[in-house]
Amino acid sequence: VQLQASGGGSVQPGGSVKLSCSVSPLGLDLDYLAIGWFRQAPEKEREGISCISRNDGRAYYADSVKGRFTISSDNAKTTVYLQMNSLKPEDTGVYYCAAVTCGSYAGSFFSNPYGNWGRGTLVTVSS
Repeated sequence: VQLQASGGGSVQPGGSVKLSCSVSPLGLDLDYLAIGWFRQAPEKEREGISCISRNDGRAYYADSVKGRFTISSDNAKTTVYLQMNSLKPEDTGVYYCAAVTCGSYAGSFFSNPYGNWGRGTLVTVSS
């Protein structure tokens, strides 16, 4: 299963970008999986930053993006969005979406991807 991210671009610090992820490749047998966003900064490992349950719409965030990013889904649950506000240079990276198991444990966000990585989208935050 590969989900494709789109919507990246270049923005100045403090700006906003909205990313989209098409969820339609997921079959009904994977309906229990959430959808998560990951990012990989230059020379760093990929990290999970947010996810949303497709069952109840509950959203989870890593501390690094909490309060600035918002994950959402359209009513048909075919597209998941990541609204990114108050962007910082350290938000620069390639952003990916994936089917995941995720949540919060002992106050810490976790997100485990399922399947192969699809195409990411580059977000560059620079003045």
